[in-house]
Amino acid sequence: MKDKITIQDIISAKGQRKLTMLTAYDFNTSYYLDQSGIDMILVGDSLAMVVLGHEDTLSIGMEEMLHHTRAVTRAAKRALVIGDMPFMSYQASIKEAVHNAGLFLKKGRAHAVKLEGGQKVIAQIKAIVDAGIPVQGHLGLTPQSVRQLGGFRVQGRDKNQAEELIQDAKALEQAGCFSIVLEAIPTEVAKQITSSVSIPTIGIGAGPHCDGQVLVIHDLLGLNEAFKPKFVKHYAQLGKTIREAITRFRKEVEIGEFPDTEHSYF
Repeated sequence: MKDKITIQDIISAKGQRKLTMLTAYDFNTSYYLDQSGIDMILVGDSLAMVVLGHEDTLSIGMEEMLHHTRAVTRAAKRALVIGDMPFMSYQASIKEAVHNAGLFLKKGRAHAVKLEGGQKVIAQIKAIVDAGIPVQGHLGLTPQSVRQLGGFRVQGRDKNQAEELIQDAKALEQAGCFSIVLEAIPTEVAKQITSSVSIPTIGIGAGPHCDGQVLVIHDLLGLNEAFKPKFVKHYAQLGKTIREAITRFRKEVEIGEFPDTEHSYF
């Protein structure tokens, strides 16, 4: 495997090979992702839901995101680490957007940032890129806009929405984004977007025609058993495994089987 993934490696992968991205929020998970050859590790604001127990991604702020990003980057020696800019860290002003993006690199030691939205955030993206900070875009179902969207719904089903997404993708490319996440978009629309831009698209619930795929690590590992939308595939059932291990520990302690002589000092 290559020593270190760079932004140019991601861009040049389009049409050559499929890219992989997963989320991580701590040192150990980042270590295993890095050792497994994942191209990009996203410190997602999904942290708010899958780690901190919030009902959406709106409750998390910069301090928490930077704390977890630092943990992830300590373990990632090969993968490109992307910090997810949380709600209201870039929407209010261009100046604030650049400052907070810079904190992800300076304090979080990330290699790039991700932010949600199309043409409405082009000014912020251009300013961040001009400051020397790589940006990954995010279109389709944008969780930070869940109140405006009316819930977690597939985007781009009608012709006007689809055309708007295509134009947004082109605008993100022109603004300097090195890749774009496409979330919860019909397969054919994602295919059109992918062919309309020269930068990679990373799909999550956007079908097989994207240039790469991303999942939340908790979903992939089966740690969030109650959450199983159509696009999620459980590659393991760790929730069941963890529950069984803890139950076994409890029972062995209760009946005096643990600790035994093998696990005691003399």
